[in-house]
Amino acid sequence: MLQIASSQSPVGSIIFACIALTLLSVVVLLILRRYLPLRTTPAYLLVPVFFGLWLPASIVLLVPIDLASNASPDDEAIRGIWLPHRALLVAWRISYWLTFVLTWFIFPIFAEYSDAGYREPKDRLIYSLHQNAQYYAIVLGSGIIGLVYFFIAYEPSFTSVKGLIMALAYCWGLVLAIYLMGHGLVAIPRNLVRNASASARLRRLQSRAPKLYENMEDAILNLEDLEFQVAELSKRKTGSARDFQDWIEELSDICSIPETRPRSAIPRENDGRIVPAVITEKYLADLTRQLIRAKHAKSRYVDEWDRLLYAASRTQAILDSSASKKLDFGRASPSSSMLERLTILTPYTRYLLHRQIIPYLRIFFGAFLGLASICITWSELVKGAFPSLSVIRFTVVHHWTGESGRVGFAGQLIAAFWILYMCAAALHTVTEVKVWRGRALVRRNTAHESAFWYAGQVARLSVPLSYNFITFLSPKIYEKTVFYQLLGQYINLTPLGDWFDNLFPILVLLPVLATLFGLYGKVKRFFGFGVDIVDDEEDESSAGYGTGSWREGRVLIERELNGTSISRRLEEAASRTASGRAQPILTVPSARAEGSRTPFATSPSQRDLSARATTTRGRAAAPTLPEPEDDNFFTSLGHRFKNTIDTMDTPKWIQDIGDGFKKPKWMGGDDNEASGSGSGSGAGDSDIRRWFGGDGRIRL
Repeated sequence: MLQIASSQSPVGSIIFACIALTLLSVVVLLILRRYLPLRTTPAYLLVPVFFGLWLPASIVLLVPIDLASNASPDDEAIRGIWLPHRALLVAWRISYWLTFVLTWFIFPIFAEYSDAGYREPKDRLIYSLHQNAQYYAIVLGSGIIGLVYFFIAYEPSFTSVKGLIMALAYCWGLVLAIYLMGHGLVAIPRNLVRNASASARLRRLQSRAPKLYENMEDAILNLEDLEFQVAELSKRKTGSARDFQDWIEELSDICSIPETRPRSAIPRENDGRIVPAVITEKYLADLTRQLIRAKHAKSRYVDEWDRLLYAASRTQAILDSSASKKLDFGRASPSSSMLERLTILTPYTRYLLHRQIIPYLRIFFGAFLGLASICITWSELVKGAFPSLSVIRFTVVHHWTGESGRVGFAGQLIAAFWILYMCAAALHTVTEVKVWRGRALVRRNTAHESAFWYAGQVARLSVPLSYNFITFLSPKIYEKTVFYQLLGQYINLTPLGDWFDNLFPILVLLPVLATLFGLYGKVKRFFGFGVDIVDDEEDESSAGYGTGSWREGRVLIERELNGTSISRRLEEAASRTASGRAQPILTVPSARAEGSRTPFATSPSQRDLSARATTTRGRAAAPTLPEPEDDNFFTSLGHRFKNTIDTMDTPKWIQDIGDGFKKPKWMGGDDNEASGSGSGSGAGDSDIRRWFGGDGRIRL
């Protein structure tokens, strides 16, 4: 392939580019198949989202080809994959302007269109345009300010207007990309290194379990309340509800509420969800929108909970295999992929793979990507002041001729790696960031609005990150590219744009330091409140009693895996009742006299051992009160507040108040200070009998 690509004709390079684009199309289709049901997803969603992922991927392919295509004709021997100037210009124009239109027009309008809640397409389109009117007003207002600046600095022309639009879109994308990439440059290597230890990985899963389980329960309760409201609405047969009977029946079909299903929370009369006396189209649209969002929220948290249980069970199996040297994960779940269902390895080779090979591979790749993150951060810092100190430029350009150089095939591969890693760091943060409306990527059940939003973020971040990468190289190299002639010259058209492009990427150091040292959690703990932008693992691991610690998560995971949770019992009872069989009486087994069983995936703690020793003493143990089978929301919330207050440590400044007041020597102050306030001897020496004798005994 290298010999073909280095010939005078670009036929080999064109064939290589076509094969690469075909592979990218297959990869994009597999990604869509993972998160969307392709057969039931409408075309107005599949086609834009496909191009929203495929065009950024093609930009990652075009940048290395563009860097190698600017070599002079006598440098054919060192060229990699190259294309003629005209072909590159057409490819860049199609990729850039289609990505621009998708990002700023198609995705926002279609996202609100899919989330409108109305039945008719016309009403949904009007709702979408109305919701995006404020967004476009802000964009237009900022564009007018920039347009005035351009008209003052340069004469009014179509070129200045086009340059303004491209520069503003690039600046907004760069602001978002720098922050997201800075967080991901630390999070990706750190997660690889932390997950190398199976015990530490299991502890983090247990720490995440209480919060995730609570979110899942809240989503289920919210959906049940909305379904109850739809059930009450379906009972309306007269009045204004008669005009929307078809719509109400569609809502009932979406809910599919079985009459025998037990409800865990009955809405009160004053909970704000009473069916109004007059049913309007706007009310039904809002109810449809809330119902669809609630169903996707439940699907999201149930999927995350299932994946957490799956990861916890596999991690526990890996830990248990240390004694027998055999690892067996059991039967694969029906939702497992084809690769997970294959049983090529024996239990012993599987043990060697997961206990001896994969941990070291994670450490190796974590260290490698950590070094790559350092190189990217350093290149961002020195790009404006000392561009010759950039590390990335020396890894991409291998054939130097003075200050200029040529990019070969090896340099193209390395350039593609750098761009992919920068984009992956930014997109990794997008999946972790806490966004409004509960947007999330759910396997085979992603909401349409969420799919449009995530595709829009991919398209928005690809162009700024790609252009930011080529500025790491020498200006004599990237200024000859078609990409610079298309976009870069408009960014550097004014001194303000040039300064912004060179100086703003230095701010990547802020999210890097904030993520590296866990500043999000520290600020939240110091002030007592904070803005939860991203999930801070350090903040989760430091959660104490009353806030959902890893011990509570361990119990939750154990109950779910053993099938003894209350929710699973309710589901089983509902299924039995729906099938027409007699429902048995379910009882919770009482505590055994010989002590509690060791919790899931842990060794017995000191508190458990002391409890067992107390119950096995000669004297009779105190009778245990029967625990309630389940508490409502307010009771569990009160218990959580009580646990938090009871386990709160006394501040140090309050403890130091009594240090300034020392007891007299005749009251045993010196002895107490020597023995310590918490020892038993100190308490005995301060007895009043000490006043009548030296050893504390009364002499007759």
